Amino acid sequence: MAAISCGRAPDEIALLAISKTFPSESILQAAEAGLHRFGENRVQEAEGKILRLRQKLNLEWHLVGHLQSNKAKRAVELFDRIHSLDGAKLASRLSQAGVEMGKIQSVLLQVDLGQEETKFGADPEHIRELLEAAAGLKGIQVDGLMTIPPFFDDPEKSRPFYAKLREMRDTLDSEQPGCLGRKHLSMGMSHDFEEAIREGATIIRVGTAIFGSR
Repeated sequence: MAAISCGRAPDEIALLAISKTFPSESILQAAEAGLHRFGENRVQEAEGKILRLRQKLNLEWHLVGHLQSNKAKRAVELFDRIHSLDGAKLASRLSQAGVEMGKIQSVLLQVDLGQEETKFGADPEHIRELLEAAAGLKGIQVDGLMTIPPFFDDPEKSRPFYAKLREMRDTLDSEQPGCLGRKHLSMGMSHDFEEAIREGATIIRVGTAIFGSR
């Protein structure tokens, strides 16, 4: 409904079910209901779930949480897409792992638009530098941008952050066409995904609205 109300086709938007802290059984139930993309925050927590469910289902796994460089190799082994690339060192580690495995790892650049101490992401002023560093690496493919804005009780207050990310994507792509691959915008969660869709989200990260409260 949110897509149709703003003139977008629903198939333009991927629903990523955020399954962090929920057990494999909950993911299995969601998969049986028709979902096949799942997002996890931490490599260690996700590993057991992914390996267990791979034996039963062909699911798509995304890492949406902060990733430390020393876990880059395992992340490349486990995940189809990593949403949280925020530095050149991590980009290099991910690329090295991808090359070693014969895989081109899809990544999104996480942009810290809210400038909160508790959030991760690259400074918007440095995003071009990170994009340039990542573009020269063989084992990764930058496919767009991701952000996590501050939490607001009024979801409408998230819209300027989502509009800014869309504008940033469009500017970068106009400066260097193709530099952001699939040009994804990963933004919007359970409480504000409708606002994110109105501002151009192509991936919405929905957890509690699917699985319930944590």
